[in-house]
Amino acid sequence: MSKFLWKGLLISPAVLAASLVVSSTALAVEQPVEIATAAQADKLQLAGAATEAAKSETAKPDTAEPASLASKSTVETIEKESASLYKGFTHDLIAPVAEQAKAPEVAAADLGETKPAVAPANLSPEQPVAEQIPAVAPANLSETQPPAPLANLNAEKAAAQPDQISQSTDSSAQPQAQSYLLEQINQYSTEGSSSEDAAGQVTSVSQLSDVRPTDWAFQALQSLVERYGCIAGYPDGTFRGNRAMTRYEFAAGLNACLDKVSELIQGGSRNLATREDLASVQRLQEEFATELATLRGRVDVLEARASELEANQFSTTTKLNGEVIFGLAGIARGDDAEGREADKATAFGSRVRINFDTSFSGEDLLRTRLQVLNLGSFSTNNTKTAEGELRFNAGPFAEASNTVGLDALLYQFPIGKSTTVILEANAGAADDFVNTVNPYFDGDGSYGALSNFGTRNPIYYLIGGSGIAMRHQFGEKLELSLGYMTGNAADPTRGNGLFNGSYGGLAQLTFTPSDSIALGLTYVNSYNVVTGTGSNASNFPARLASFGLDSDSNMPVSSNSYGAQASWQLNRRFAIGGWAGYTNQRILSNLTTPTGSVQRGDQKIWNWAVTLAFPDLLKEGNVAGIIVGMEPRVTSSTNRTLPEDKDTSLHVEGFYQFKLSDNISITPGLIWLTAPDHNKNNSDLVIGVVRTTFTF
Repeated sequence: MSKFLWKGLLISPAVLAASLVVSSTALAVEQPVEIATAAQADKLQLAGAATEAAKSETAKPDTAEPASLASKSTVETIEKESASLYKGFTHDLIAPVAEQAKAPEVAAADLGETKPAVAPANLSPEQPVAEQIPAVAPANLSETQPPAPLANLNAEKAAAQPDQISQSTDSSAQPQAQSYLLEQINQYSTEGSSSEDAAGQVTSVSQLSDVRPTDWAFQALQSLVERYGCIAGYPDGTFRGNRAMTRYEFAAGLNACLDKVSELIQGGSRNLATREDLASVQRLQEEFATELATLRGRVDVLEARASELEANQFSTTTKLNGEVIFGLAGIARGDDAEGREADKATAFGSRVRINFDTSFSGEDLLRTRLQVLNLGSFSTNNTKTAEGELRFNAGPFAEASNTVGLDALLYQFPIGKSTTVILEANAGAADDFVNTVNPYFDGDGSYGALSNFGTRNPIYYLIGGSGIAMRHQFGEKLELSLGYMTGNAADPTRGNGLFNGSYGGLAQLTFTPSDSIALGLTYVNSYNVVTGTGSNASNFPARLASFGLDSDSNMPVSSNSYGAQASWQLNRRFAIGGWAGYTNQRILSNLTTPTGSVQRGDQKIWNWAVTLAFPDLLKEGNVAGIIVGMEPRVTSSTNRTLPEDKDTSLHVEGFYQFKLSDNISITPGLIWLTAPDHNKNNSDLVIGVVRTTFTF
């Protein structure tokens, strides 16, 4: 027995003497199992020093000392500890053994619960103690495992033999390091032992929808990022290690680090990746192989598409888009404004627009629009009133042609975060800078309402041409829109120009308390401009001939208009809206013609409408709309020579916009005027329309 302790444990003569006493006592009572108990206690006492030696070798494999030095250090440590333990050693170990010798039946009972010690008979004196420790490990512990599983092994022993440890050792005689080690073992052995914790434990990052900052994979990638700086995509230049990442985001970061490590290796840089980092990279590659493969597949597809776009791009700064409208329209029945039966001819025409949208900073917009109109106006020869005029034809009382013209030229750019400025060089309109608060209907003829009146409140038509506009946001719910435009800004002759000719100035406050509700309050001041909707009386300065006044002179008029618009989307499939508009139009001078005269005076003009929209009716993307209202009507006049509308005509319009594809839609609809030109003596007028819109 003494030979075994001398060669296997390399302890001092003092410890050897104690061991001999234990051995002789055990042999005297013929209880071999007690020898195993004492030997097991000795091994547990030596576990602290031996484990520390093993840990030091594992932590620094490149700088570890030779095995002989480790053995020498371990022996010296044991000899020092044995001197302090000598006095109480015989009493602490021998006394319990002697008591057990007197009660062999107790030892026999303990034998069933005690694992026999593994005798290190195959060890040689040349082997260091650090290499001898695995000899007492269970068979399921591999030699390549780190020290943490070794602590679990000790915990398993402590749980299996609590009685033997308490009987063989005295806590007051243990070294401080050994006591701390056993305390850790007990703590780790009870951690997460409840069935509730075990059932909810996640053993792999692949079981998570996100990779969290506490996961080993996240920490490994963060270490790579800090070492090699392979992720610099965030504006603040940090890895943002306090938030979870999706597996694909994580794979993107890992892919960047893989590229960086490959670059260092191929470039022969002095700062090569360490062996530990390469091991981490390999483990991460295995864990996220699926995500990396998917990511690289997506990147390949995107690169192919980008190459195709670059090869076929129109311009690096300009985007080409356009629309083509085919319109089939005709009058089904009714009288014109003069009381005669309206011509029931059916017309087929088109409107073509091509937009060149250019951006120089990504936030600005230069729009150049070319337009061709070849669908004539019904108001010129058929209805002889601006009521019911279509939005996508040549316009009220205008002739169509196949001439390509510059329809719009504007440039808008931001000033700060809340203000946008719009410069209108040609054919500007209110909807370029203001919210007309008429969703599903104001599509400027391309979609939504078919008529001028149904598209927006008529007072918006009192501003147009060339000028400047501005939009300013007061937070997220309130917007101020301002604009000034003139009809003949490019004409330097007298009575024209930017400030001396016809003009319109608009101001509007738009309140949007939520995504489904919008309110607008509008004021427009204009000079020599008419709405192009409603009765001839409401457009009196431009319709003198319709009242028998033979004159080529224009009557100077000014107007102040006020409007209120509202829209409320009650749910995904229903929205209600409408507006009311009032215009005070003043004739500024007297006019005498061979056929009559007109004196100064004021006209009060009103209009209103209620709109109902049914989005996604029957199919997603389709829209049905109903408009019921009164087009501009002169309700009173301060001078008998000024015309006045005595009756009221209702404008009833319905349409159904059917979406064939993302680029093609067909919109059939009807426009019904109950008393054309606000004259009940004229029979109802019905206009049928089929509009087909192509966008590209």
